[in-house]
Amino acid sequence: MLSRSILLPILATFLAISPTWGKWNTTKFLFAFGDSYTTDGFNISAGIDSPVPGFTSSNGPNWIGYLGGTYNITNTKVFNLAYGGATIDSALVTPYLPTVLSIVDQVSQFNQFLAPKPVGAQWSSSDSLFAFWIGINDVGNSYYWTNVTQSAFHSTLMKRLFSQVDSLYQQGARDFLFLTVPPTNRAPLITQQGSTEAIESITSALADYNQQLINNINSFKKTHRDVTTTIFDTNPIFNTLLDNADTFGFVNSTGFCDAYQNGTPGLNTLIPPCAPVFSYFWLNSLHPLFTVHNILAKAIATALSV
Repeated sequence: MLSRSILLPILATFLAISPTWGKWNTTKFLFAFGDSYTTDGFNISAGIDSPVPGFTSSNGPNWIGYLGGTYNITNTKVFNLAYGGATIDSALVTPYLPTVLSIVDQVSQFNQFLAPKPVGAQWSSSDSLFAFWIGINDVGNSYYWTNVTQSAFHSTLMKRLFSQVDSLYQQGARDFLFLTVPPTNRAPLITQQGSTEAIESITSALADYNQQLINNINSFKKTHRDVTTTIFDTNPIFNTLLDNADTFGFVNSTGFCDAYQNGTPGLNTLIPPCAPVFSYFWLNSLHPLFTVHNILAKAIATALSV
């Protein structure tokens, strides 16, 4: 079994699928937008220096936590506007609760609280990175719809998403990081349904969404010549870990321990008959554990430094 000290540099070879940024070592500010895979509970409306609760879906640090902590080589200040359950626009894909802040809401918060560059967040176009990881809930909550053509609907989602990217551009954002939606078709939420049709349907939807995301990023870059975009494909890392779970030390990559699904007191919690929590890939039906996020963050940091 490979130790994770060996695993990290191996998976760091899965770099971005577009020309990389190469300025991570000079980045002073990181602004993040997304859903439960990204949120840490920070509430910008309570003030830019409000404490970060650290609420994550990974039972420990998530990729933003690791990127802004373990792999933060220049003391980059992170403003994480992501919100659990987020979709691109609640009017297009309804989230699980009406209080969930969509990407539209998150960008609105940025424009209100951070675009003015208040003390403590005096960012500039040349020292800031804007990161998006969104689409998990958009695809997951719509792949089974029969009243729309998936590809056409994804096109509508992309138009709305990039209207928000453009809003940030108008405020001075010039450097962007986009993560593709991971293979949630392999999450227990889908696989344990026992429906081949559901797996095939969401697999197709994920592929179309991600391809449209890549196409729209490239189009945005063509019409905004002064931007830099990094596309980081999360699928090779997820699939490599899931395909070689035993090699990488995961005792279970297809299910999860019921006793752990709502979080545990520590990173090493052991509740028999389950194995220690850190040895699972999935914390619950949809969310991978902090170990996966750590690997992902290492690879992203490497890609941003090339």
